[in-house]
Amino acid sequence: MESKTESKSSGEPIDTVCMACNDSKCDFTAQKFQRRPVGDYDVQIKMKYSGICHSDIHKAAGHLDKLGKPLYPCVPGHELAGVCVAVGSKVTKIKEGMHIGVGCMVDSCLSCVQCKAGQEQKCKKTNTATYCGKNKHGRAESYPPGRETIGGYTTMHVVHEHFAIVIPQTYPLEHAGPVMCAGITMYDPLKAHGAAGKRVGIIGLGGLGIMGIKIAQALGCAVTAISRGPTKKDIALKSGATTYIDSKVEDEMKAGAKSLDLILNTIPVKHDYMYYEQLLDTDGKLVLLGLFEGMFAAFLTGGGKRVVASGIGGIPNTQEIIDLCDKHKIYPETKIIPASKINWAYQQLATNISDALRYVIDVENTLKEDVKCDDPAPDLGPPVSISWMKFISESTKFMFGFR
Repeated sequence: MESKTESKSSGEPIDTVCMACNDSKCDFTAQKFQRRPVGDYDVQIKMKYSGICHSDIHKAAGHLDKLGKPLYPCVPGHELAGVCVAVGSKVTKIKEGMHIGVGCMVDSCLSCVQCKAGQEQKCKKTNTATYCGKNKHGRAESYPPGRETIGGYTTMHVVHEHFAIVIPQTYPLEHAGPVMCAGITMYDPLKAHGAAGKRVGIIGLGGLGIMGIKIAQALGCAVTAISRGPTKKDIALKSGATTYIDSKVEDEMKAGAKSLDLILNTIPVKHDYMYYEQLLDTDGKLVLLGLFEGMFAAFLTGGGKRVVASGIGGIPNTQEIIDLCDKHKIYPETKIIPASKINWAYQQLATNISDALRYVIDVENTLKEDVKCDDPAPDLGPPVSISWMKFISESTKFMFGFR
């Protein structure tokens, strides 16, 4: 455990340097911000690393405007890992020097049925996102008050202790951030559907899917990796898959028919997800995780008999997955980058489909006041296409039992 670097809160706002973009072009530069003073139940985190999630691109670039526009300057990041340097006077969960993570949310009502069940992501009054979120419940105030939350591409963070995840001291901090997002995104549906010991398929073998293979294997699942083409076969088998299906090869799909109890589909673009239903056994489930009309429709309607949706997970399960990763030495495939390479990383995530990496910013050593990106603003393409007619069509199929 690191030695204490600061005393308890002085009651003053906290200076921080963030990598922010001023518009949808996502040309990141270092900018000065302030965090709120540490409150009675708050934890101040000196950031070490921050992962970059594919959803950071969609949000910062305004690709999801139909679901809410970001306010600029925008500071993304919901894969935080750092060290606690100060705590509020009533904090009991966290002590100074502990390694702390923060995931996709920093507040919820904490009083509804879902929150009390440890499903804060399903809060009946909606949760507050780690970035571009509103202070709806009083524990996620920004500074100055009133602006949207700012995320993890930052040197300092302040969070209510309930939403702080304790990272085991033996788990490498450079790997911890992606567990707060990719780890919980894969673990939550595996746990919810009782996957331990069952036959599980993972579709889409980017950083999210590869993490899913590793977690499912640790849970004792027989894991089948599914991808379009043979490119990802080696890393899939190395990560713990026992079977590989090239979904473009008809014979391989036929051979895998009715071979799986659960499929987690991580593909983040519009596609024929029902094509993979043939791989499910009689009572199997297909879980949609990628952002497209089918996933949104399944999410809002509750899904169907065979197809459901899943997003992130609650705080208890997030703690469980980082502890599981520590116990089994599960590490996401990562590439550590300086803050000056964020533009480059966004371009890689947008165009390099053969890449199975999670990019992680070395905040402590490279995020300084004068940092500018070495690369031009990324070419991120058009916004995510959310056709409302397609959305209604997909929703109808779920509501009337066709799926």
